[in-house]
Amino acid sequence: MMGKLHEPLDNQNCGLPAALEVMGERWSFMILRAAFNGLHHFEEFLGVLGIARNILSNRLARLVEHGIMKREALPEDRRKIEYRLTEKGLDLLPAMLALRQWGEKYGCGVPSNPVLCDERDGLPIAPISINAHDGRLLGPKELEWRDAEDVGKSRAEYADPVVRPQLNVLR
Repeated sequence: MMGKLHEPLDNQNCGLPAALEVMGERWSFMILRAAFNGLHHFEEFLGVLGIARNILSNRLARLVEHGIMKREALPEDRRKIEYRLTEKGLDLLPAMLALRQWGEKYGCGVPSNPVLCDERDGLPIAPISINAHDGRLLGPKELEWRDAEDVGKSRAEYADPVVRPQLNVLR
């Protein structure tokens, strides 16, 4: 058991390397931002992003290959292609918003414009947060990594220092 905790990070069961393999470069994020803002056609992406044709073509193909976007011919003109976010792509929205908010806070230092708002009341969305299963807001000191077999155990059942190494890497 303890050996698994000390393996190199790339050997652990973790979704981050897989996500970075697909999304780990700037243009993929910029294409997704454009898609979330309603762009669907190659020429639209090209004009808005100022990206080279070959790079755009490569990144769109990669996003399609990984199931983040789908490529569809328009029924009225099969020569025209649309790129649309799939459910898998739409599920990237919270991650994109968290990165955008982080960039606003530590990168440019000012809120981005346009501002993302709730359509119902027109107010800006709240900061992306980490919530417990019951909705409580959690901070870094309230988080810990656990082996899957220890999920759901009470602190007393889990925290025996003789049996278990300290897993809390965020404190």
